[in-house]
Amino acid sequence: MFRFAPVLFIAALAAFTGLPAQAAGEVNLYSARKEDLIKPLLDRFTAQTGIQVNLVTGKEDALLTRLQSEGDASPADLLVTTDAGRLGRAKAAGVTQAATSPALEAAIPAAYRDPEGHWFGLSLRARPILFVKGKVDPAGLSSYEALADPKWKGKVCVRGSDSIYNQSLVASLIAADGQPATETWARGLVANFAKPPQGGDRDQIKAAAAGQCDLAIANTYYLAGMLTSKDPAEQAAAQQMGVFWPNQDGPGTQGRGAHVNVSGAAVTKAAKHKAEAIQLLEFMAGPESQAWYAQVNGEYPVVAGVPVGPTLAAWGTFKADTLNLAKLGDFNAEATKLMDRAGWK
Repeated sequence: MFRFAPVLFIAALAAFTGLPAQAAGEVNLYSARKEDLIKPLLDRFTAQTGIQVNLVTGKEDALLTRLQSEGDASPADLLVTTDAGRLGRAKAAGVTQAATSPALEAAIPAAYRDPEGHWFGLSLRARPILFVKGKVDPAGLSSYEALADPKWKGKVCVRGSDSIYNQSLVASLIAADGQPATETWARGLVANFAKPPQGGDRDQIKAAAAGQCDLAIANTYYLAGMLTSKDPAEQAAAQQMGVFWPNQDGPGTQGRGAHVNVSGAAVTKAAKHKAEAIQLLEFMAGPESQAWYAQVNGEYPVVAGVPVGPTLAAWGTFKADTLNLAKLGDFNAEATKLMDRAGWK
């Protein structure tokens, strides 16, 4: 269970800690995260350790394809990407290797890392139900499963089945409720779509704010980004939405907690600088970096006890699903096929 308390903004990267510089080395990093969402941390790591980080950014699937194509000749030491489903794909593709680190195992809960040490979650994203304030009474909401109720017919916005975020959500339902029940649920949810899925999570939020639907399923990361956006239209749309944490109580799996996922990292199989790569991983799981994710990036920390900023704190505390996120990769193929059969395009 996650219990986050509001705090004032912490300038996590402002004060130099005075740690002695270590022997210089380097890490070659392939990152699916945009440069401005990771570069400040990398610069801080270099300042503290003397280890140079050579950053290459790209789309998630393109980076995995690149690693597969490069094989043992790949210069990459570390892959940073979003979603446990993608991290699972990288492991299944044979481009990662196990990393042993007592520091990582102590800091990161077992649910947010690969049981065999192939990847580690570094920041947490939740995927709750968003509702239009004034149109939906949150007392009428309860669980993901309840979104298939006919009372929501024509009222749900969600992106397509090609979204890894939705594939992972469905995979979590398969793990909780089984395949037959999840397929029945998916058919009911599709019947309640307000419109054919199109666009990303921000588009679902904008559609709900524009009156096209009453509910949206979206990652909190995107809502936080819209609330703090420099675009007044994005801010206005996001301000119309409330956050409901599903599956907080009830019998059996009904009280398992809200679905969460991670952005994480894996040491590549071809890593030539494995020790430095693990050192960078440990830095990103440290309190300074975790504060950065929580205060600046609109993501929840994976490490317990790190406070979040005012945007996330305003949504209150919630219970998170404790499913080991490696299961999202295990059930990804089944989830994708199930969504197709249900007509979720």
